[in-house]
Amino acid sequence: MREQRKVTDSYWLHTAPGPDHPALDADLEVDVAVVGAGIAGLSTAHALARAGRRVAVLEAGRAAAGVTGYTTAKLTAQHTLVYDRLRRTRGPDGARLYARSQSEAIEHAAELVAELDIDCEWETRDAYTYVGDPSRVAEVRAEADAARQAGLPASFTTETGLPFPVAGAVRVTGQAQFHPVKYLRALTADLLRLGGRVYEHTRVTGLTEGEPCRLTTAAGPVVTARHVVIATHYPVFDRALLFARLSPRRELVVAGPLGDGPDPDGMYITPDENTRSVRTAPYGPDGQRLLVVTGEHFTPGTGDPRAGFDRLAAWAETHFPGVTLDHAWATQDNESTDTVPLVGPFHPAARHTYVATGFGGWGLSNGIMAGLLLTALITGRDCLWRELYDPRRLKSVVREAPSLLKTQAEVARHFVGDRLKPPGSVADLAPGDGTLVRSGGERLAVHRDEEGALHAVSARCTHLGCLVSFNRAERAWECPCHGSRFAVDGSVLQGPAVKPLERRELD
Repeated sequence: MREQRKVTDSYWLHTAPGPDHPALDADLEVDVAVVGAGIAGLSTAHALARAGRRVAVLEAGRAAAGVTGYTTAKLTAQHTLVYDRLRRTRGPDGARLYARSQSEAIEHAAELVAELDIDCEWETRDAYTYVGDPSRVAEVRAEADAARQAGLPASFTTETGLPFPVAGAVRVTGQAQFHPVKYLRALTADLLRLGGRVYEHTRVTGLTEGEPCRLTTAAGPVVTARHVVIATHYPVFDRALLFARLSPRRELVVAGPLGDGPDPDGMYITPDENTRSVRTAPYGPDGQRLLVVTGEHFTPGTGDPRAGFDRLAAWAETHFPGVTLDHAWATQDNESTDTVPLVGPFHPAARHTYVATGFGGWGLSNGIMAGLLLTALITGRDCLWRELYDPRRLKSVVREAPSLLKTQAEVARHFVGDRLKPPGSVADLAPGDGTLVRSGGERLAVHRDEEGALHAVSARCTHLGCLVSFNRAERAWECPCHGSRFAVDGSVLQGPAVKPLERRELD
């Protein structure tokens, strides 16, 4: 990738490092324990604290530094081509509830920004879903009609601020964009002011449901809580079998100062070209804009992201010639098999455990929506869209069946097929690269560092046993089945796995 500067973190994390929070070092008792300190977890914790509940947030890494810290930071109710699909699968009422829930999430965030005087570069922008292929214009027209019927200020247009023509686009006015990490830093500060607690570097490894519930952590302390919320993006517990209804995908991001080129003045996304998402953000004190381009999605553990970064950078530089791409990162999302997030009781028998997952690439509005919904459920208030997002929904089973079967067939293909692939060779391993080898009767994941030393760990993902694969662009081991990610030393970077890859010695 041609770039003048590259940082290991996203632009959002790079520009809002934030304070450290302590690790949990003693047993704790609270009303609600929230596992995960991303947009969903912190929004839930903050809303519950405002409702008078004693809340603790438990984060395996750093607050706001997971998936939320790597987003493109669009806060919109316009989610590509979702409303025409919802109108067909959930009926007009389902589409209206979806639009209302997303819009109320945006309004809630706007109210907090004003009330708490949060300096998070909040801007109102129109959102567009566009296509360049004339054969897809009918899809876009149907989406505009469905979104308008659902209650959004939506219309069909062929005019945009992009520096190239489009065949058609859905335009939804009055949406928002912001600096997500600055927003969450302020939300966390207010959570602490309200008496909530945030613990970083505290990995939760076990859950016992009951009255009360108990959470165990890798370091030993136990958390006792009347209610538990699992907001880890991909649930770290499998008792609900939600892993069968979720598909992980990874997406690349390039960003940098726009230069003298025109600002497209909007938030744009297209399903064409393996996805392209475009927006700008404030950059520096002199009125410059930061161009953020996302796309080239792939299943974790498959392909070579380096080629995707090259394609994405080339696309950005072609359409925005003055841009200087000095940031590059990747993000990860999970999509449910029926495309609607899973937010509510963890499983059919759950009484005090809740989950928020399956945001399908729209984690900001869905994360805030999840916080409002879960707070209503825990405090005993009604919520109009409770049934729409309920993970226990049964009417969607038939609708989900084809996608569910396809998802599980892909998992089975990796589980079996990856074991049949010929092993790699340590002798051929370049510095910085990794491969799977056979040693002592098992598959090992071997990485050669820049000094030439070899580091070996078990290649079996500690979640459900699929074989990991090496991501050369980010230098991480990734599971193609459910999206767990590990550092080269085997430590967990991203769940659902909660245990590291076991270290091994090479023969």
